[in-house]
Amino acid sequence: MRKAQNFWVAAALLAGAHIAIPVEAQPLDKVRFGTNWVAEPEHGGFYQAVADGTYAKYGLEVTIVPGGPNANNRILLPVGKLDFYMSANTLQSFDAVANNIPTVTVAASFQKDPQVLIAHPATAKKLDDLRKLTLFISKEGMASYFQWLKADYSFDETLVRPYTFNPQPFLANEKSAMQGYVTSEPFAIEELAKFNPKVFLLADHGFNAYSTLIETRRDLVEKRPELVQRFVDASAIGWYHYIYGDSAPGNALIKKQNPEMTDALLAYSIAKMKEYGIVDSGDSIKLGIGAMTDARMKSFFDKMVRAGVVKSGLDYKRGYTLQFVNRGVGVDLRPK
Repeated sequence: MRKAQNFWVAAALLAGAHIAIPVEAQPLDKVRFGTNWVAEPEHGGFYQAVADGTYAKYGLEVTIVPGGPNANNRILLPVGKLDFYMSANTLQSFDAVANNIPTVTVAASFQKDPQVLIAHPATAKKLDDLRKLTLFISKEGMASYFQWLKADYSFDETLVRPYTFNPQPFLANEKSAMQGYVTSEPFAIEELAKFNPKVFLLADHGFNAYSTLIETRRDLVEKRPELVQRFVDASAIGWYHYIYGDSAPGNALIKKQNPEMTDALLAYSIAKMKEYGIVDSGDSIKLGIGAMTDARMKSFFDKMVRAGVVKSGLDYKRGYTLQFVNRGVGVDLRPK
């Protein structure tokens, strides 16, 4: 049917006909993309690309599969239940290599990891002031960025207490600090305790992991590189639209999937992503959102080796590829 239809379109054009003949649209490639948490503004560019039709323009029908406390989307990627996955930071790329998981990172949506330590403003003025405080840090944080804080800033593990994703212990103890994301926990504290906490973005102190990375399977890179390219490019465009344009479509879809999300938190998160350069800063200014470089990967790997988080002999370069990024896609969408 398609060949016959296209023949008649071509024939009409050649004959100079002035009638409109419909052309059968190409079917969209169906893609399943898993996130690592429930819908939130830190995933906004992906939701935006669904909601404003960017993925469709790139020939993709994308279904976002939210993560959450009772979901583990990461394990669904290598077994083919997902086509792409949003990983937290560069350490998961290293972990995939160490455990021979057949996945590869193809883009880094965040140039800066949004991980912060939050303190009472009267207690801490600089990062070094936190070394003597009680620190509320999660198990995952202890296994990753805290080991870097120990190695590079001489933080004391005996001062750490478990972080239970509840700010009350921090609020009750002025000589304490707690972990969080620059896009969310400071907002919760401002709303709950009515003061502006002191915020230390670890990325601005040397913890130079990429964050919110796009992972896929190695076989998809090998067999469908054009599909991977379209998803990476459309996701970057989605982030430009979400950060610099009208974020309403993406926010509406986020709220649909996560009814607990508020307009106030959405606005706060977008503002902080822009203020701190979480999505668009450093290499992405010239190379485009999603940028990655070998030098940055090596720098972070060396820090994690020094901190004892990964082994020095790991062939970490197997965990990512620059094939699909650094093309300047979407940079023209950034406000002048």
